[in-house]
Amino acid sequence: MKQNVGSIDRIVRIVLGLVIIALGFYFNSWLGAIGIIPLFTAAVSWCPVYMPFGLSTCSTKS
Repeated sequence: MKQNVGSIDRIVRIVLGLVIIALGFYFNSWLGAIGIIPLFTAAVSWCPVYMPFGLSTCSTKS
């Protein structure tokens, strides 16, 4: 797997994932489990949704 998630994107995904999980606990809803997805994609630095569109937020090396 080639990395396609940059550092700022990773930080946003971690924060978003934690917020979704916290809201799930707060509202006592299983939908908070959806927060695992952005946490996982941040951990592996790869997003499958970016692949078909050829997107990458990683910085390019000169």
